[in-house]
Amino acid sequence: MAYENIRVETRGRVGLITLDRPSALNALSNALFEELNRALDTFEADDKIGCIVLTGSEKAFAAGADIKEMSEFDFAEAYKRDHITPWERVTRVRKPVIAAVSGYALGGGCELAMMCDFIIAGDNAKFGQPEVTLGVVPGAGGTQRLTRFVGKSKAMEMCLSGRFMDAEEAERAGLVSRIVPAADLVEEAVNVAHKIAEMSLPIVMMIKESVNRAYETTLAEGTRFERRMFHASFATEDQNEGMRAFIEKRSPQFKNK
Repeated sequence: MAYENIRVETRGRVGLITLDRPSALNALSNALFEELNRALDTFEADDKIGCIVLTGSEKAFAAGADIKEMSEFDFAEAYKRDHITPWERVTRVRKPVIAAVSGYALGGGCELAMMCDFIIAGDNAKFGQPEVTLGVVPGAGGTQRLTRFVGKSKAMEMCLSGRFMDAEEAERAGLVSRIVPAADLVEEAVNVAHKIAEMSLPIVMMIKESVNRAYETTLAEGTRFERRMFHASFATEDQNEGMRAFIEKRSPQFKNK
């Protein structure tokens, strides 16, 4: 399948998607998201893929939305198009999605990274929501997801002032899981994805759904949901294999069943 704005490859049970608009610092256009969503659909449907990595270039994960594309919109056109809503396909992928962020992740780029399940950052990463400097409000979850990650005060400052956050601050604030040298970023993210992909896919999907539920409901409802997922895991062949392998002191051979 041919793509013009992304590159797609498989590495074992890992699907790797690379944003590829170097002349525009991977600015997020509608055409790019059409291709990204198609690639996500393909990996989601492929039983041989257990985890997905989304990355950009060393200079920019994505420096924001394509401003030239949006600049001519009026309210009616933006509303009728339901502009940005199709970007959120990544939030509905049931398999784990890791964002490997190097360089700039600004505006829509920061928002896209936050839509993934967790972020591994290169030591040169910079995050920000500079939409205020363009006279618009963040529109892909910047005011919502960033606040959940880093808290009201820091999110408010970043969204109101457009200030960038470097990788070290992002790790301290809880926006990224950890920092690695930019030159090693993709390799490290793929290695983590390989480890996840070796696990039982149904169990991994249950864990992802359970962690996400923590942001959607109360603690009591969240723990009740988690408990039901725990009970449900005993209906899988992989639970039996995992516990038997532990008792027999060997590595489990999961069948994703």
